[in-house]
Amino acid sequence: MEFDLASQPEFVQQAVGYAQQAWDISKTWLLSPAAWSQFGLLLAAFLLAWFVNRQVQPVLSRLLTPAEDQTGILATIRRFIGGFLPLLLPLLAFVFTAIGEQIVRSIFESGAVIAFGKRVFLFLAVRAFARDMVRDPFLKLIARFFFVPVAGLYALGLLDLVIEKLRTTIVPLGNMSFDLLWMVQFIIIGGLIFWMGRWSNDQSSGYINAQDEMRPAQRQLAVKAAEIAIFGIAFLVLMNIMEINLASLAVLGGAVGVGLGFGLQKIAANFISGVILLLEGQATVGDYVELDDGQSGTIVKTTARAMFLETYDGKWIVVPNEDFITTRVTNYSDQGSSNRYEAPFSVSYDTDINEVPALVEAAVAKHPGVLDEPFPPDCELRGFGESGVDFAVEFWVNGIDDGPNKYTSDVLFLIWNALKAEGIEIPYPQRVVELKGMDKVPGT
Repeated sequence: MEFDLASQPEFVQQAVGYAQQAWDISKTWLLSPAAWSQFGLLLAAFLLAWFVNRQVQPVLSRLLTPAEDQTGILATIRRFIGGFLPLLLPLLAFVFTAIGEQIVRSIFESGAVIAFGKRVFLFLAVRAFARDMVRDPFLKLIARFFFVPVAGLYALGLLDLVIEKLRTTIVPLGNMSFDLLWMVQFIIIGGLIFWMGRWSNDQSSGYINAQDEMRPAQRQLAVKAAEIAIFGIAFLVLMNIMEINLASLAVLGGAVGVGLGFGLQKIAANFISGVILLLEGQATVGDYVELDDGQSGTIVKTTARAMFLETYDGKWIVVPNEDFITTRVTNYSDQGSSNRYEAPFSVSYDTDINEVPALVEAAVAKHPGVLDEPFPPDCELRGFGESGVDFAVEFWVNGIDDGPNKYTSDVLFLIWNALKAEGIEIPYPQRVVELKGMDKVPGT
């Protein structure tokens, strides 16, 4: 049964044609003395590169590896250069092969085999770069699935063919159309540009957050402004590189505007509310707030849409930014401001109550968290109860009385110990029960 190639699909015919070309080239190389000499030269170049690499790499590694405790600019440069050592072997083989190629071409006027060997060594260098040098997960993904395949196609001599195929494959999209090569370039270039944007944003955020002279709200606003500016510039750079006319996005911008006016109005309101909160500094990360519905927690994260509160039991509450503008919110901390608390207690009616305020104030003032400013501890008489005389001591602390800081509990312990040390009785409820008509009971 004969195989009719003409009746097969076009891609099968092309694949068979490429295979036939490869077979013809292989036969030429296997039967050509010039090809055998080039194979020998490739082997010699690789062995020489391996020998030189084995002798030189340990020396370079010692020179380029500073002590772990060294953090200066020179040590940083040495570590950076030392990171390229995995490329030494394939690059040496590439250089030695390039030198041998000039010799072979001068003798045989042919160097196809050795040129192929050069491309293979370059592919090995790219593969070593992607495998051993790239540490960032996103960059490693691009290196593994873009740069390494491109280097492989270049080594096989198929890169120009694949590029032309991608360029001629048009993808229609409504009134627009683009080729696959443009799409691949857009994905790769866009990914790299926005990775640079993310890295720049991380650096700027770290620098801004390290400015202790700025208020927390100002730091948050500066971080958000820098983030918007960086990614806005990244978007414009990408549009310019890909030669996309921004005027063509006018329709999309109009659609987004309509969406903001209807379905996205809540998102827009929350975004604007978040900007207002950052500008006014009403609430920021670290503040302990209580919402109008009674829920409370510490602000641990702010976004363009909402704030995240963490309660004492570890739960997170997502509160839209608009709620901080349109409802009543109590801010207890405002990033470390002083707060006043009071601890109520009672003493027996047998006590000389004139001695109690000074005794309690002195005891409470010993607590390391209790402040003298804006006011020292103040013990006040609050009333005469059923079982004893009611007092309350007011005290100021720098923070809030939450799970980690048990200010009120500690103060009550101090009051108890101080009163017990002076023999002052803390009353408990007592009741006198009078039974009437007991004389009418028989047998009494």
